[in-house]
Amino acid sequence: MEQTIIYDRPSSMVDLRLNYCPGCGHGTVHRLICEAIDELDVRERTIVIAPVGCAVNAYDYFNFDACEAAHGRAAAVATGIKRVHPDKLVVCYQGDGDLASIGMGETIHAANRGENITVIFINNANYGMTGGQMAPTSLVGQITTTTPGGRNPSTDGFPIRMAELIGSFPAVKYSIRTTVADVRGVRETKKAIRRAFELQLDGKGYSFVEVLANCNTNWKMTAVESNKYITSELVNSFPLGVIKDEYKE
Repeated sequence: MEQTIIYDRPSSMVDLRLNYCPGCGHGTVHRLICEAIDELDVRERTIVIAPVGCAVNAYDYFNFDACEAAHGRAAAVATGIKRVHPDKLVVCYQGDGDLASIGMGETIHAANRGENITVIFINNANYGMTGGQMAPTSLVGQITTTTPGGRNPSTDGFPIRMAELIGSFPAVKYSIRTTVADVRGVRETKKAIRRAFELQLDGKGYSFVEVLANCNTNWKMTAVESNKYITSELVNSFPLGVIKDEYKE
């Protein structure tokens, strides 16, 4: 007899097939966000900002309010929404090209002002949606469509550690880097997302969760290989752990 496997779906997540490449980390992070929102019982109070990038259609999968932002401008949009609706849980969901390149100005100034928002930053070390170009987070020596000989720091600079950069601002209350490359990482990411939400709901200030995720299509690896690449290579440039937590007990 063929066995039917039934997966519990968070009520904050719409029952649709994801459009991401098989094995991509975006779907995992989407579920973790929705689980945290359900546990905190804030679905009716949540607004997510989906920018340009692989997650441009993220709002199709979330069963709560969402809006679109121009490329890189999620933090500016979130600032406006949060100031008008201070009782809402306002969440930016951004990739590395979006947040750390075209949106770097909006990102660092929102952090410097200490806006009471949460930013979830997906770092997969390339521009995933547009063909795998070098991103600010691409590793030294990493081959991309715009660095066929590998990233050269003398001409391309070094990978930017966003969690550390954001954590350096006095007004930022929480900054952490996690991963969804393995079971332990998924659990830690869930805890980090929930804590970031709790801090915002308590009015504590700006929180930032950087998640190392795979891009097996542009990395030209299988999903398994790409997750191993994260735990063996990516973490060397982007160490996991809490960068800053001003309310740690």
